[in-house]
Amino acid sequence: MPDGGLQTTGETGARDGRGRFRKGRSGNPAGRPRGSVNRSTRAAIQLLDGEAEALTRKAIELALAGDPIALRLCLDRIVGVRRGRPVELFGELALPPLADARDLAAAMSSVAAAATQGAITPDEAVALGQMVESFTRILDAAHVERKRYWRGRLWWGSLTKKERGSHKPFGEEALVRWRAIRTGLPSE
Repeated sequence: MPDGGLQTTGETGARDGRGRFRKGRSGNPAGRPRGSVNRSTRAAIQLLDGEAEALTRKAIELALAGDPIALRLCLDRIVGVRRGRPVELFGELALPPLADARDLAAAMSSVAAAATQGAITPDEAVALGQMVESFTRILDAAHVERKRYWRGRLWWGSLTKKERGSHKPFGEEALVRWRAIRTGLPSE
């Protein structure tokens, strides 16, 4: 055994004196193989393999007889779980067109009203709220870009012809040059 009471085992690393792996090291670094099945699951699959058709037929018969659990099982298999639907809000609950920041508050209050009145589910309300929030971020990005553009225009107009020289008027390089001109330091 190596020093410190640790035993080395292949790629997995060292174990302590009790045979436990060091903290953060696994005895099976590759993990469980894909597609492997428990023994009990494998046994259940083998038992049901030959009876699948008969069990399906019986479930359909029970569903037709009015058994709600069998009916739900059959419908879930036929139709499947619905994972989203188009949300239609009419009248007072309709979302206003989103054109600028003033429309955001009205849109969110419309979503909240629709959720509280049961016109949409809470999950749908969350999704609509996230959509409105993403529109907010888009408006913020557009605003920052407009500010950057006009700041550049104002800066360029404030320079004398000598300061302007052959510089390109806008962009990050122009900002670095402007700082160099104003502070008297050479530009990078």
